[in-house]
Amino acid sequence: MEITHEPINTEELTKSLIHNEYGGIDIFIGNIRQFTGDIETEKIEYTTYKKMAEKEMKKLADKVIAKGMDVVMVHRVGELQLGDIAVFIGVAAPHRAEAFENCQFLIDELKHTVPIWKKEYDRDKIRWGGLED
Repeated sequence: MEITHEPINTEELTKSLIHNEYGGIDIFIGNIRQFTGDIETEKIEYTTYKKMAEKEMKKLADKVIAKGMDVVMVHRVGELQLGDIAVFIGVAAPHRAEAFENCQFLIDELKHTVPIWKKEYDRDKIRWGGLED
């Protein structure tokens, strides 16, 4: 569970999830997109309190690990451009259904509970967390 300023190496993280005891690996990769409906984004800046964010990410991961699965979670902070990867979440599980379900749980909970703030630079204005100023 990591917060980083560096680009996320998806290949390395994916390889770390491959174990003989797991038959299913599910991966979520979130990248910076250009359009959200009619809103055109130019870039996004993520900020956080790293120590607290990593602690909260670990709490989430521990819930899944306690069920007998492996978890990798990395969120990038700083200024990200269109196409840059912002988040990588991977779950390795004995079966695919468990991997899918728990990967979705982790991204949904990360967005709701981990203190990472998003400042969107759109064509017409700056928005915090997708909300208009």
